[in-house]
Amino acid sequence: MRSVISCLWSKPERASDIDAAFPSAVEQRVRGLIVQADPFLLTQRDQLVGLAARYRLPAVYYLSDFAVAGGLMSYGTSLRDALRLVGNYTGRILKGEKPSDLPVQQSVKVELVVNLKAAKALGLEAPTSILLRADELIE
Repeated sequence: MRSVISCLWSKPERASDIDAAFPSAVEQRVRGLIVQADPFLLTQRDQLVGLAARYRLPAVYYLSDFAVAGGLMSYGTSLRDALRLVGNYTGRILKGEKPSDLPVQQSVKVELVVNLKAAKALGLEAPTSILLRADELIE
């Protein structure tokens, strides 16, 4: 029995690809999901969160937006920190600096968000060690 899969499909192109993946996951006795970073999957956030809840599959997402929308948990780059860096770059460019002179930067802050309401709906109890490490708990 497979306990966790990282991707149910090679590269979903349509919402219907995602709809078809969940019954297949249940049939394969998948017990959890890891949703990887993908612009298309971000646009399908509500669909993914809803299907994971409907099929009672615990899922870990790459952005806190998924946990805020009702997903179980997220662990990934802080979007707020990444946008702060973009704002700093924009300000420097508007003040006259050449973009080619600016150093390459990327957000290094990661955050763990746990949705306790989603955990309860799935019949799960988050370990205390996870709760203590979480940057945000959604009740």
